[in-house]
Amino acid sequence: MEESSKSRECFPDGTCIPDDLLSDELPDLKELGLLWYLNEHGIKTGETVQTQAIQRIINRAAEIGGGIIVFPRGTVVSGSLFFPKGVHLFLAEGAVLKGSQQISDYPLRETRIEGETCFYFPALINADHADGFTIFGSGTIDGNGLHSWEAFWLRRKWNPACTNKDEQRPRLLYISHSSHVTIHGVTLRDSHFWTMHLYRCHFARILNCRILSPAAPVPAPSTDAVDLDACEDIAIRGCFLSVNDDAIALKGGKGLTADRNPDNGPVQRVLIENCEFGFCHSCLTCGSEAFHCRNILMRHCRIRGATNLLRLKMRPDTPQKYEYINIEEVSGQAAHLLHLRPWTQFADPGAPPAPPSIAERITLRDCACTCDVPLDVAPEKSCVQGKCFLLENLRIRAREKGFPPEQLTGFFPESQCLNLDIRTDPDQHPIQSMEIM
Repeated sequence: MEESSKSRECFPDGTCIPDDLLSDELPDLKELGLLWYLNEHGIKTGETVQTQAIQRIINRAAEIGGGIIVFPRGTVVSGSLFFPKGVHLFLAEGAVLKGSQQISDYPLRETRIEGETCFYFPALINADHADGFTIFGSGTIDGNGLHSWEAFWLRRKWNPACTNKDEQRPRLLYISHSSHVTIHGVTLRDSHFWTMHLYRCHFARILNCRILSPAAPVPAPSTDAVDLDACEDIAIRGCFLSVNDDAIALKGGKGLTADRNPDNGPVQRVLIENCEFGFCHSCLTCGSEAFHCRNILMRHCRIRGATNLLRLKMRPDTPQKYEYINIEEVSGQAAHLLHLRPWTQFADPGAPPAPPSIAERITLRDCACTCDVPLDVAPEKSCVQGKCFLLENLRIRAREKGFPPEQLTGFFPESQCLNLDIRTDPDQHPIQSMEIM
């Protein structure tokens, strides 16, 4: 028992999980500084965009040593806000920070998006080099993204080859170059684009949050719940995630020289636990802009209608390595437990071929799920190599068996399948897309 308990506090390669990631303790309010109530500084609720007035309060707080910007009950509309180090955000019960629908309220600047640093639109909330940045409370950050979603699908109908960035739209939250970040208790919903994007963050905790976007009646395109981009030591715990794209996506760079570009970086030591996933394309995805993901542990989670539990996107134009990824004690419904295929949607067709992508030491253990097809695997040795897959103690009810688990060893050396209980029932109801509010 002692050895088992000890192993649960380690990442898959045996590295100890830092105490900071296992803690739910919140910063002391007294240590965060003065409380700046927006209603006491001239900000009124309603539908008027008040970006500049709110930013002046944020800047004033920073000038005199920092503090907490408090959004009281009611709706306040804004464009891009920028939080310097020492200034934090609190949303009271019933408070809504609502994003403007006008892209002109998100002025262009250099930022990080889709695996590259470029000029693009900032998020509604931005924090850079803001160690200790904290967002907390029980209120809501509402992207108000319906207008962008409708415009995106209209553009895609006119030009099926358009990219995610062609429909100009902001993210909801972007935090970069920051350590010891805490996001606790808030609801983030209806982002125009990615919901929460962390870039080059170290020791960040996302705790007890709700992150939502709809799959119907207007699907919210590319509204990933959490994008971890070149980040290390991250905990996502006690959250509910239901979005019309990937719930948690690991990113870090793309292209033939992704691993040599100083703007890029690996994603390492990520702990995902006690979360619930509603409809999403994948609960956990490596890619599409990622070259190295290592030491990822998802445990004690429940899924309610995801397309994939774990998806490994293998780009032919990027040297990739996904290793030491464990999925443990997950239950619920997903169309597929594991999706592993080459990914070419936005790959550069003119790029020289990269070395084969590598997936190794991937473990799914002690899971009980209902699926359409457990393994959606199409290994192509020209662009995908792998070894050391472990499927252990899986209890699966599936509409059809699909890729035979016992063939894993034929494609991925040193793989093992232990104590599998996979029962098929062609009459089983298929997984349906859903929005869970």
